[in-house]
Amino acid sequence: MQREQLADFLRRRREAIRPAEVGIADGPRRRTTGLRREEVAMLAGMSVDYVVRLEQGRSSQPSTQLLGALARALRLSDDERDHLFHLAGHRPPPADGVARLARAGLMRMLDLLGDTPAMVLSGLGEVLAQNRVAVLLAGDHTGFSGDQRYVVYRWFTDPAARAVSPPEEQEYHSRRLVADLRAAAGRRSGDPTFAGLVDRLRDASGDFRRLWAEHEVAVRRADRKTMLHPRVGRLLMDCETLVTPDQGQQLLVLTPADDETRERLELLRVLGVEEFSTGATDMPVRYEPKGQNRS
Repeated sequence: MQREQLADFLRRRREAIRPAEVGIADGPRRRTTGLRREEVAMLAGMSVDYVVRLEQGRSSQPSTQLLGALARALRLSDDERDHLFHLAGHRPPPADGVARLARAGLMRMLDLLGDTPAMVLSGLGEVLAQNRVAVLLAGDHTGFSGDQRYVVYRWFTDPAARAVSPPEEQEYHSRRLVADLRAAAGRRSGDPTFAGLVDRLRDASGDFRRLWAEHEVAVRRADRKTMLHPRVGRLLMDCETLVTPDQGQQLLVLTPADDETRERLELLRVLGVEEFSTGATDMPVRYEPKGQNRS
């Protein structure tokens, strides 16, 4: 761990970011052109004291999870992220479709979307980042580990994952998840991570085995789906998926499909602001965000 170099790098990256880039108002009383330490701590989900100690070269070695949170908060590029990991004495995460960190450009797009729910997913359907409204809508999906990281694995192995989808839509959703995974199979031939996920799904779910054997193929791009939210009720959402050129990561954007859903989503935003102001942090709902083509 190169403490002095790590401290210098973190300070300079913090000072280089304009608050507006991360959705923070740039008021007239701001004395610095970059972010404050408190703002970095808020964005990264860690204590201000630890950010201070990192920037002063007095901290213990940060974990890879903490480094990932800092990389997202500071909107680091892939090269900057790898440099951060090296300075902290860790091996950088793999630069492939199952990388654990959302790309800096996609993180900036999350910020720009503002009150529109959006999230970044890996090529295998792991949620890498969400904006605040997406967390209000869907719960925080970035803390899973093991195979539970993957939306498709939770859908076929955890009954709770299907609870937010009406029963009449679940078979369609299952088919589209498997068809998209089949499309990924052609792109990821020889990838042991992908092959292992499919093998474990086949062992864990007879429903998945049945659909996988049908060999349907469809890449997700757009879809309309119904979500059953425990606080604001039924939501009809349009889902648009933007894919990076190498198809390694995706930006999923969710917009209300009708006026009633728009009003309920606005109510959810208001409830979220009220909870934030009172310190409430419970998020009881999970949503499985894999938008697909409806043929």
